[in-house]
Amino acid sequence: MAKLIDKLLGSNVNKSPTNPEDYTEIDLSKYEEVLEDEPAETYVKIAEVSSLNQVSQLKQEIYNGNILMVDISNIRGDDLLRDRVLKELKDVVIDVHGDIAGVKGNTVIVTPTGIKIDRSKITGGKY
Repeated sequence: MAKLIDKLLGSNVNKSPTNPEDYTEIDLSKYEEVLEDEPAETYVKIAEVSSLNQVSQLKQEIYNGNILMVDISNIRGDDLLRDRVLKELKDVVIDVHGDIAGVKGNTVIVTPTGIKIDRSKITGGKY
């Protein structure tokens, strides 16, 4: 019976250890081409918050119609600061009729007027 299972599933006994040369590093830079000559109405901007002083700049980006992906990992441990930053961002969202949602615990997506966040997850081509 053991031989049948080994035949079907493969045996660990005959497998050689994984060699780092067996892996290929993928260069993603060719997919990150920047089209500087083509301006856009809306940009997706990446931000990191570590103090309350940075919130006014983030708010201005939302008022300018941009989408923000905000990393809040630097303020995650400070409940008072985190809550204040998130309240400020939520107030802007309410003002512009945008949307705000947390993603993966340390990232918050904030959108401007006319852009809503779909909270359902797409897995395997299905919702």
